[in-house]
Amino acid sequence: MAVDREQVLRAAAGLLMRKSSATMDEVARAAGISRATLNRQFAGRDALVRALEELGIAECERAAVTAHVDEGPVVDAVRRLVRELEPAAGLLAFLYSENQLFEGDEQNEGWARLDARLVALFRRGQEAGELRIDLSPVWLTEALYGLLVSAAWAIAEGRVAPNDFTANITELLLAGAIRRPE
Repeated sequence: MAVDREQVLRAAAGLLMRKSSATMDEVARAAGISRATLNRQFAGRDALVRALEELGIAECERAAVTAHVDEGPVVDAVRRLVRELEPAAGLLAFLYSENQLFEGDEQNEGWARLDARLVALFRRGQEAGELRIDLSPVWLTEALYGLLVSAAWAIAEGRVAPNDFTANITELLLAGAIRRPE
């Protein structure tokens, strides 16, 4: 029987988001496979985390394309982007806490591509007069990541309703970022 690699990754992400210290045995159980099968797919935790990173980056890049972040008013583009990122939020919450992914020379260039795309989105909003210019586009990007992750954790813990994901994030972020007439 063939193992669906993406299904294993999604099961691993679901578990690791809730319990980042989960063992490979626990990951295998969550995925419904044996530890030996998991080891054939991923030669250890680092390989699993790196595969999750690739999936997370791919999902974020796909969300940016699907949301057409380069089109229309930036406020609308941000709302579309957050809505498209919602399915990947749990995976992002886990990855956000994995310091090993953001240290050293082996940092995945996918994060830099994604950061650049989001920074460009916020810069476009500033240049169009939609967003405040006293908040750097880099800071707005980091704030968006932080809100996505916080919302994913709050939803996973049952403290926030899943239906509120997009509105909670976009309204909080944009309320602070929108340029008001003087």
